[in-house]
Amino acid sequence: MLLLILLFIVVPIAEIYVIIQVGQAIGALWTIALLIADSILGSMLMRSQGRQAWRRFNAAIASGRPPAREAFDGALVIFGGAFLLAPGFITDVLGLSLLLPPSRALVRRFIVRAVLGRTPAGRMAMFATRRARGGRDTTAPPPGDVDGTAQEIRSEPPQLP
Repeated sequence: MLLLILLFIVVPIAEIYVIIQVGQAIGALWTIALLIADSILGSMLMRSQGRQAWRRFNAAIASGRPPAREAFDGALVIFGGAFLLAPGFITDVLGLSLLLPPSRALVRRFIVRAVLGRTPAGRMAMFATRRARGGRDTTAPPPGDVDGTAQEIRSEPPQLP
């Protein structure tokens, strides 16, 4: 609910405010020209980044590995292009951050950690990844008396009284 309020009320009001401020600083015609130019440049950038994401997606499939990162990048490119095509300077900055590969990688990492951190399986996967890389995780359970060897656990079937 809060996200919808932010998306449909706060962002458009902020966009209008920024457009008015820019218009007062550089003039109305230059502001309109700048908005049109960044939409055109954004669509060109979206097309080139979309092609690259598609090539990486096909290369991942051809090599036999799951194209999860490539598919996610493709989705971020689509959202970035939509933000750039929307009139406004705030959405343009957000769109550029989703279209440029270095900032897109940061956004992707943030989203993946936010989503994975909300699920038990995701928390375990993040913990296992950190342990495999030799990283220190303060949220990890204490090692206890585990010595790394497998032990057979025998369980008796429950007995009725």
